[in-house]
Amino acid sequence: MNDDFSFFYGEWTVRNRRLNERLSGCTEWTEFSAVQKCWPLMDGIGNVDEMVAPEWIGVSFRLFDVARQVWSIYWTTNRDGVLGMPPVEGTFDGDVGDFYSDEDYEGTPIRVRYRWTKTDPEAPRWEQAFSTDGGETWETNWIMDFTRRHVAATLPV
Repeated sequence: MNDDFSFFYGEWTVRNRRLNERLSGCTEWTEFSAVQKCWPLMDGIGNVDEMVAPEWIGVSFRLFDVARQVWSIYWTTNRDGVLGMPPVEGTFDGDVGDFYSDEDYEGTPIRVRYRWTKTDPEAPRWEQAFSTDGGETWETNWIMDFTRRHVAATLPV
């Protein structure tokens, strides 16, 4: 079992801030709210979450490669139903997890970084950043601040 993402199991309210244009020098952000649920798979070596935003639904799949001791994170939305490839891969060092992939963004080769910060398990943060210079500099283009939802249990009637 790997418990790196056990802090994320449950239900969340999400404050999203997404840069309006990526890799263009843009400084304008769009903010929107979402709700999210995350649950474990296979005794913690995998997990899935579903985010419901105003205009789309997104799903992340996380799988822990036991032999390599590395997480792989995949993303898809109901806009296309295509699993994003390649996955970002990485590990946690204490309360911070960094996950990377090499991709193409509108014809430009980029390095992608997802950063999870779980210093407050009731309010973790996720950030996505792109680099066009191999990771020397980064442009953060999406930030999600999570607040745990304490959903009251309902009793059967």
